[in-house]
Amino acid sequence: MKKATPQVVPAPVIEPAAAVRVRGLSRRFGSRDVLQNLDVDIVAGEFVALLGASGCGKSTLLRILADLDREFTGAVEVPQRRAVAFQAPRLLPWKTVWRNVVLGLPGGGGRKRALEALEEVGIGHRAEQWPKVLSGGEAQRASLARALVREPDLLLLDEPFAALDALTRIKAQELVGELWQRHGCAVLLVTHDVEEAVLLSDRVLVMKDGIIAHEEIIDLPRPRDVADPAFAKIRGNLLDWLGVRHGTHGNS
Repeated sequence: MKKATPQVVPAPVIEPAAAVRVRGLSRRFGSRDVLQNLDVDIVAGEFVALLGASGCGKSTLLRILADLDREFTGAVEVPQRRAVAFQAPRLLPWKTVWRNVVLGLPGGGGRKRALEALEEVGIGHRAEQWPKVLSGGEAQRASLARALVREPDLLLLDEPFAALDALTRIKAQELVGELWQRHGCAVLLVTHDVEEAVLLSDRVLVMKDGIIAHEEIIDLPRPRDVADPAFAKIRGNLLDWLGVRHGTHGNS
């Protein structure tokens, strides 16, 4: 009997699991359309940065994904486990640092979990302190610990480094990059800082007038060097899209 000739059958293309899927999202404040029929996808484990001028809808999108704003139309799919860190750490001054970390934790939380999270962000020694004695960088680390202790599949960061001095900001950026690689969650970072977006993200989205006007894939090895010509080229292209330089992609 003649043997059948072996055949190579192509494997099916498997789409990466989506952490965020947004379709036709619109949000209006009074007579102003802040988001207009917006579509966004974030793959599980992906780090995405969102750039845009003030008032373009960046924080509105983040608040919707965080379930802090429900006055919208369209379809929004996000993981059940998600956490947010804002520009202001929002620590309750009458609770110690570790109690702030586990505040509102589903299923209850204890000191051990808080200490583990605080150790991970480098301020375990501050667990019993009051928030008022923390430096700005330490308070932001406590905010990150509060997000991480929830073991999120989606971490939402709303300009978390904006109020920090330059040196503290660099250290905080490095910390977030390390935490993301360690935990493997999807991240959406809202920022005005183009260099920060290129340093940290896999993909940068530029928002204009309530829509995604441009997508930039950041295919650079990590850790990234701001002096790298390829880094500078990407940064320049994004600045053009933002209308900061004399580029060809519109004015804002």
